[in-house]
Amino acid sequence: MLHIENFSKIYKGSKRAVNHLNLDVMPGDIYGFIGHNGAGKTTTIKAIVGILDFEEGEILIEGNSIKKDPIACKSILAYIPDNPDIYEHLTGIQYLNFIADVFGISAEERTKRIRDYGDLFEITGNLGSLIGSYSHGMKQKLAIIAALIHEPRLLILDEPFVGLDPKAAMDLKNIMKQMCARGSAIFFSTHVLEVAEKLCNKIAIIKQGELVANGALEDVLGDDSLEDVFMEIVEEGTAIPSRSSAVKH
Repeated sequence: MLHIENFSKIYKGSKRAVNHLNLDVMPGDIYGFIGHNGAGKTTTIKAIVGILDFEEGEILIEGNSIKKDPIACKSILAYIPDNPDIYEHLTGIQYLNFIADVFGISAEERTKRIRDYGDLFEITGNLGSLIGSYSHGMKQKLAIIAALIHEPRLLILDEPFVGLDPKAAMDLKNIMKQMCARGSAIFFSTHVLEVAEKLCNKIAIIKQGELVANGALEDVLGDDSLEDVFMEIVEEGTAIPSRSSAVKH
């Protein structure tokens, strides 16, 4: 579904934000991407979705290159940023219809999906209001609905639970599980280690642009908690030898 091969991002001044990252996300995966601030998570995510150009490596989505064929890639993925930047001069329903137009969703399908998701996230009554009047949480909910409206096969999220109330966060987790049960794939960053440990079947940990642990959750964790493993990696700065099958070689 998502194949990242030797991906590197070098910023002006030769600062290497991500260094030769290799990762595969398969259909059915809920893949957690863990790291401290500045580790390279958002840089990697923005490169995956085609926002950020990169100098080295390749990123493929269902075999299509995000650099060479971005339209094919973007037609099957959806991206939810940590801080939704939405057209504030539009109403919520205008924005959702705009996104549905982009993806060619029929009037019947979009009406049903907007109603179902709007009711689920409890913002149906606000869709006629300008987005500029929305709270951060409402904008996040609108961004989630917009991302789901074309039923993406790959969902990319950057800190998706920030700003969501507990019910909305639980609803999003359930949607993620349902999507993967249907064969879609999810790759998301989070600082909430407890959520990642309960939700994900695979985990990648990045430190200073280097992938230091990666693989099935049980292989990465062993008998420890994700918090224990993460703190050990962060403090030691190296991959954990006892989990060599789950670390970057």
